Amino acid sequence: MIQLLKNILNKGTEVDLKELVQNGAQIIDVRSKEEFQAGHIRNAVNIPLQNLTNSFFEIKNEKPVITCCASGIRSASAKSILKSNGFSNVYNGGGWTSLKHKIL
Repeated sequence: MIQLLKNILNKGTEVDLKELVQNGAQIIDVRSKEEFQAGHIRNAVNIPLQNLTNSFFEIKNEKPVITCCASGIRSASAKSILKSNGFSNVYNGGGWTSLKHKIL
């Protein structure tokens, strides 16, 4: 059960998110428009979680995708949605503020 939760939240295998971003990974912020406008990672794309399934065309499948939100829960859901719809290289970056510190 613990390993399942780690896998869902992307806490199992450590991935160098900074390296992924340096190599062209896309950051998809799944918070609301208002949350995103209050602060976000530069170059992140805002696609609220409830709009994700209608916005796959905005995401390049050939590039890694890092999802983020406020705490990591919505981004974990976004990762799962993307993986189940053919996106293979997807990572849960967790909360946007902690992700920002990891990739600077």
